[in-house]
Amino acid sequence: MTLTDDGEAAEDWTGQKFSCQDCLHQKLREGGRCVLGRICVRDKRTRRIDNFFAKNPEYAGDYIDHLYFEVRALAAKYANPFQVARLMKDPEAEVRAVAALKLPLARVRDMRNDKSSAVRQACALRLEGADLVALAGDDEEQVRLAVARRLDPTLLPMLLDDSSPAVRREVAARIPVNRLYPLLKDDDALVRRAAAERAAPDSLAMLANDPDLRLRYVVADRAPREVAIRLVNDPDEEVARRARERRDEA
Repeated sequence: MTLTDDGEAAEDWTGQKFSCQDCLHQKLREGGRCVLGRICVRDKRTRRIDNFFAKNPEYAGDYIDHLYFEVRALAAKYANPFQVARLMKDPEAEVRAVAALKLPLARVRDMRNDKSSAVRQACALRLEGADLVALAGDDEEQVRLAVARRLDPTLLPMLLDDSSPAVRREVAARIPVNRLYPLLKDDDALVRRAAAERAAPDSLAMLANDPDLRLRYVVADRAPREVAIRLVNDPDEEVARRARERRDEA
């Protein structure tokens, strides 16, 4: 029985023991490009498989059709686009997602309606323009979040009313400052805070009585001095302290 570097018996993805004696890559071992327990395409651990392809990318194409989906996904990272193209319809979403990250945009466009949100999210990380906009109405939050992170800021108003606070927070972080006003009234405190931290100081008076102390602190810190000093007796000591500092500014 052959042991790995961490003292465990080497096992493949089916749980079967194996050794280096019957491996196809004996010559790679001689050059340190295949090391049991660290750099091994037959191992069940994805890190070791990935290490193998990182050291030997020229072999990635040989494993595109491997029975184990993790091997196919990791091989796709290193194989050339022509080899990866046939993975667009792989039965495993993880493999298709890697393909979407690797293929030319013309092929990625064909995958934007994939049944897996992970694949659509991968598409959102690649697509541009109208193709990216088309994903702004996706049912899955993570897809829309990826869109919000990449969409041209001038187009972000289309996501102002998104159902996800996480998406609206991303919008608040990137939308042009002159379009922030609706987000200062958002139901989610973290969205309001993200907007308040970028909004023009003159627009912050409306948040002086916000129930969330973090918003009141932003007001005490960023609002015009005459607005900030309204908070010198705030029930939260940090808010009141910052307001007093603003009051006492020269």
